[in-house]
Amino acid sequence: MTTHYGVIVIGGGQAGLSISFCLQRRGIDHIVFEQHQIAHSWRTKRWDSFCLVTPNWQCQLPGFPYPDNDPEGFMGRDAIVEYIERYASHFNPPLKTGVQVKRVKGREGRGFEVMTNQGTFTADQVVVATGGYHTPKIPRLAERLDPNIVQLHSAEYRNPESLPEGAVLVVGTGQSGCQIAEDLHLAGRKVHLCVGGAPRSPRRYRGKDVVEWLDQMGYYDLAIDDHPQKETVRHKTNHYVTGRGGGREIDLRHFALQGMALHGRLKAIQGTQLTFSDDLKQNLDQADAVAESIKRTIDAYIDKHNIDVPMDSPYRPVWEPETVEASLDYRAANITSVIWCIGYGLDFSWIELPVFDGQGYPGHRRGVTTVPGLYFLGLPWLYTWGSARFSGIARDAEYLAEQVAARAGSSYPRVSQSVNEVAIGS
Repeated sequence: MTTHYGVIVIGGGQAGLSISFCLQRRGIDHIVFEQHQIAHSWRTKRWDSFCLVTPNWQCQLPGFPYPDNDPEGFMGRDAIVEYIERYASHFNPPLKTGVQVKRVKGREGRGFEVMTNQGTFTADQVVVATGGYHTPKIPRLAERLDPNIVQLHSAEYRNPESLPEGAVLVVGTGQSGCQIAEDLHLAGRKVHLCVGGAPRSPRRYRGKDVVEWLDQMGYYDLAIDDHPQKETVRHKTNHYVTGRGGGREIDLRHFALQGMALHGRLKAIQGTQLTFSDDLKQNLDQADAVAESIKRTIDAYIDKHNIDVPMDSPYRPVWEPETVEASLDYRAANITSVIWCIGYGLDFSWIELPVFDGQGYPGHRRGVTTVPGLYFLGLPWLYTWGSARFSGIARDAEYLAEQVAARAGSSYPRVSQSVNEVAIGS
């Protein structure tokens, strides 16, 4: 194998493939290193019933907009993998799988050394496209549980049948926690759900999917510099909602009416006793307040533009926590499994370059770092809400390809047309 490339792209998911497409269009010499196989995380770190929470029409990989006939639907896990595979097969990226990148460091003079399990390579420029979900978070608190309790991170959960009989404790109510709790609940399992501070979103409002309203309002074009929360939005939990069953809202109060046990945040474990924070009502109310604020924003847009659409009935909470359990004996409750749905940590420890802050997050502007020739792609809110999603990756990849080309020299052509104006056939 050649050992020097103009550009080495690290990661063969949708981000790495997207920048490869944009570089290939410019004739820029590059290679994509992927440790596993295309779409590895989608294949191996999603449960069986997983599906997108955004409509298929938002899948807009560079040169490859959603190619099938269900734009308003929500692709499931296997369909997502197929979509990414079809994308790769239609432009044939210079991809090498089975390459584990162990170290990236600066090269004396200019460029980079990339050390892998396949040997050491050099490059003039490097694009890190490994996303932002690296290390599954499981708290040290978990060590206090009986060793006979099956413990999984959300990335390891597959289906209710894979768990032992008995009740399940789900910790965390981001998108994964709420959807996994629903998956178990629909299968007839007794679920205890520790409710955190994640916000929720309506699914449909005033005749449209909320995503369509927000797209029409320009929310997905909002740059992070223009966002009211600025860079802090990168670390916010996503709103919970689901695309399951054609797409629907998740209201945990409905689950409670149907027998799901809701608790506040898990605070401590002592012996067989689980202790919860007294914040269940606060967290439910706060999630509802966010959903209602989204509706008010849409209402204001509708009024401003004199759009003729019917009003929806006002939201009414269907359940309130009358008594809050401060603790629960997990053995008496027959809890045999715990699923930790509290997210991931970053791990860029293998990049030995001075671009990171105290939390290990790379300093960048639209993915361009202060180390010349080093770029990041596919991180949440790299530039817009869609940066880590199918909807916004094309814009980021196109921008970084321009930066790569400019640094490489004027011999590479500038591509002026939109990346999706050169769509590859399906």
